[in-house]
This record gives sequence, structure tokens and C-alpha cells, in this order.
Amino acid sequence: MAVDVAKRDAVVAAAIREISHIATLPEITLKIIQLVEDPASTAQDLHNVIAKDPALCTRILKVVNSAFYGLPGQIGSINRAIVLLGLNAVKNIAIAASLAKLFKGGHLSPNFSARDLWIHSVGVAAATKLQADHLKLGLADESFLGGLIHDVGLMVMLQFDRNKLIDTVERVAAAGPGTDMLAIENETFNANHQDFGAALCDKWKFPRSFIHVCGFHHRPLDLPPEHRTIASMVYISDRLVAELKAGFRLDVPYLEIPQDVLDQLKLSRKSIDDIRAKLPEQIDAVCDMLA
Repeated sequence: MAVDVAKRDAVVAAAIREISHIATLPEITLKIIQLVEDPASTAQDLHNVIAKDPALCTRILKVVNSAFYGLPGQIGSINRAIVLLGLNAVKNIAIAASLAKLFKGGHLSPNFSARDLWIHSVGVAAATKLQADHLKLGLADESFLGGLIHDVGLMVMLQFDRNKLIDTVERVAAAGPGTDMLAIENETFNANHQDFGAALCDKWKFPRSFIHVCGFHHRPLDLPPEHRTIASMVYISDRLVAELKAGFRLDVPYLEIPQDVLDQLKLSRKSIDDIRAKLPEQIDAVCDMLA
């Protein structure tokens, strides 16, 4: 089914307007994003903002002391955490902590719940970070967060029109393996979760890399070459996590990883096997960190 671009843009804009009072990031998280994106900002500026939110301070210290980061010794001060992790990583922790709250509840049907989607998203975040570490790209934190938010468009659909989302997932589940969920989303909503996710990231003023991930994680090679890396890693992670049969997986019609996506990242099949072997332990570490 060909997508009517004007209809798609209209429905996406309506959804973002409609849910903006529900799916909002805390003001402090938006401030942190703005501050970290400003090249003139310093670690002290970031500390001054975070210090005003004791709950966020606690969360950051929990994360920095988790097995996920594997840093030596207990770190007890936000200043030390910012120095060790860097401004960008602290920004990503703040976003991750805020996102976790958006994925609460929402048990729509036997085939969809917000919790299942969160479990899947955590797995994709873990798998994407493993790829980034393996490739030594210096993008570990950005890759992790890209994996965590890649399916946020489904939460937009849930908040915007839960009945249409129920209809979509039930149709996909009834049609069985190999069904293209995005095609059915396009029929039902005149848009799909990539469109909604990219629009929400734009509304939240996220870095462009996250807009690319949310908007193209099912077709990363449609992006210009310089923007394909994280979206391609998330595409692979989607399939590795779907193999584990935990969490939501209806939007992954097949598990095979095409050679052209591997070539884009210069990843071998053996590298994927190594990442696959490490994934369950990495997911456990991320679950503990974000609990």
C-alpha cells in the first residue's frame, strides 16, 4: 500500500499534539539535553542542574556504580560521576531514567503490553552497545540510548489511539510469522511507528542521530551513508533480541540478518555470534541498572 505523504504528516502531527501532555520528558531532562548539546557548557553547569533533583542524582549514582559500567570502587559524588562518564553519558542516563516511566502499564492485549515493549527495548539497547564496543566506534552511550528509544513510536501510537494499536497487533499476530507490521500500521494509522517515533524525538529536541534511529531502524540503508551506523546496529539488535523470544517482537518479520547491513558496519557473522553469546548477561546488567 502506497503511503499518502500528506495524510501521514497530518496524522503524525496530530498524534504529537495530542500526546504532548502525556508523553512528556521532565523539564530537568530537557534542560540537560539542551545544556549538553551546547558546546560552551561545562561539567559544573551540568552538576548545577542535576543537583536540584535528588531522585536523578540517586539514579545517576546507581548507574555509574552498576556492573554495566564496571568502574573501580564506589563513586559517591555527582561531580565524580560526570568526570568519569562525561557529559554525554550523563545526559543519556537522565533520558533513560525518564523513558522508563513512559513504558509503565499499557497491557492492551495478549499480544502487546508496554512492559513487553520495554523488555525488548532494553535488550536492543544492550545488543547495540555490544556492537558499538566491538567496533570500537566511540559511540557506546549513544548506541545504547538509540537502542532504548528505537520503538518509542509504538508508545506514541498507544497514547494516541489504543484501539487502532490493538487492531494492528491483533491483525499481525493472526497473520503469523513473516507479516510486515509496518504495512499494517500504515493501513490502520496512515503512518507507522518509525514516523511517530522520529516526530517525537524531533519534538523533544533529541540529537539528529536518534531521529534517524527511530525513523529508519527497519530500513537503515535508506539513510545517507554518514547516518546509517547506529540505525544499522539497531536493525541487527532487533533481530538478535527477537531470537531470545522475550518481550515484544511482532514488528520483526524475520530473524535473518542481511549481508548488506553487516557490510555497512564491517561486521562478520562470527562477530555476530560473539555478540549473541554475550547478550543475555549484558541484558541482565542493563535490567539491574535501570530497575
